[in-house]
Amino acid sequence: MDTTKTPAPNAAEADTQVDLEKSETTQDAAAEAKADADLAAATDTDADSALTDADLDDDFAEDRADAEQPSHVGSAAFAIVSAGLSVVALSGSWVAGIVSERASVAARLELSQAADANAQIAAQFVDPWHTTAMVNGVFSALALIIATFVLALPAFSTPERILPTWVRSVSWAGIGLGALGVLLFVLMYFDLLLAIPKAAA
Repeated sequence: MDTTKTPAPNAAEADTQVDLEKSETTQDAAAEAKADADLAAATDTDADSALTDADLDDDFAEDRADAEQPSHVGSAAFAIVSAGLSVVALSGSWVAGIVSERASVAARLELSQAADANAQIAAQFVDPWHTTAMVNGVFSALALIIATFVLALPAFSTPERILPTWVRSVSWAGIGLGALGVLLFVLMYFDLLLAIPKAAA
């Protein structure tokens, strides 16, 4: 019978071995945590890069769409011109005044010394009225035509072309005022609004 005993491990060596095992476990855990952190950082970087590229693509697409969209400068100018012409037609212009005075002078020159009062009234008032109404009617008709052209222009262009709201508003104002001017021209030229004054017999 073997009475030889295995010597018990020294307490210091056991503690050292336990410490080594704990250190290795801690190092493994730290390495795994670092790897997880690196992976998460790489994923965030890729996501940020993807978002950045997407934003750049969106900005580029918007810039290209803005570049392809027409500026509507011509339509806006014609709309303003139509509104201005209609206002001038309703309020009167120096052109209408000059033409009216010329018609009055020409009618007076054609009068004879024996002309009656009704002929003098026609020469001094009726002919200038009709001339003024005609000039204002021409301005109103031009305003109406230009405003209608501006509003109808997108129908003959690309489907994506849409006039700005203020351009359409000014064009509709030009149409309304132009139509009113044409109506007043008809009423004044044919003496439907104001009757021709007659001299007493």
